Amino acid sequence: MSAQSTVIKTNTVPRLRARKGGEPIVCLTAYTAPMAQLLDPHADLLLVGDSLGMVVYGLPSTVPVTMDMMIAHGAAVVRGASKALVVIDMPFGTYEESPAQAYRNAVRILQETGASAVKLEGGVVMAETIRFLTARGVPVMGHIGLLPQSVNTSGGYAALGTKDTAGWDAIIADAQAVAAAGAFSIVVEAVSEPLAVRVTESIDVPTIGIGASAACDGQVLVIDDMLGMSNRTPKFVKRYAELGVAIGEAAAAYAAEVRSRQFPSEAYTYRLKGDNRGPGGTGT
Repeated sequence: MSAQSTVIKTNTVPRLRARKGGEPIVCLTAYTAPMAQLLDPHADLLLVGDSLGMVVYGLPSTVPVTMDMMIAHGAAVVRGASKALVVIDMPFGTYEESPAQAYRNAVRILQETGASAVKLEGGVVMAETIRFLTARGVPVMGHIGLLPQSVNTSGGYAALGTKDTAGWDAIIADAQAVAAAGAFSIVVEAVSEPLAVRVTESIDVPTIGIGASAACDGQVLVIDDMLGMSNRTPKFVKRYAELGVAIGEAAAAYAAEVRSRQFPSEAYTYRLKGDNRGPGGTGT
């Protein structure tokens, strides 16, 4: 096997599941092919999150995100990734009604994007649906803890299990139910570190933390958050770059040069072949 073929060898669901307790799994969100190409060499898993509703479309939450949005961006990410496993969020309202509804929509996502798995939110209440999907060949990533799609009923994005241990048992039960139903990994969002430890120790599939401490088997961040391209920075986000500032500065420099006619200069202007006139075409 050549070095090239080794590099582009695609991660698979069984390989990711087998990482439980091993080298931490690196996961980032991606919404476009160019970003997927940049992240692919470094990430084990690329999540096409319904966070694109806020990040890409400027929506107030993930609730208005549609299947068509997820499929369009999911297909783009799949085209840009050659190594990382690509997982796509199922949007709000596309899987809660029944296992049959979830299956139809999950199959559509996988068929129209080429992704390897879907992700859905919910614990004990979604176990039957997850079991239905996995029994029929649809790999599922679970999501417990803070559930962004349920923001209208939860009342906000507050971290869970930080004040006391009340509610811990329910979240642990959610993790166990989702794992027992066949999910190959579970995102654990915005919970206290000791609760994340308990959750991770209580199941035999990898936990992927987002605001859930290093106790998890892997980590995920929204790419725009970690690159400094979002206005709001949650407590659990480390900004590894400040691309938002850099983009603003670049746009300001461009605007100034356009207005002063410094751009495009001669170096960026097409001439007829054989035209040796100087800048501006004034001749000699």
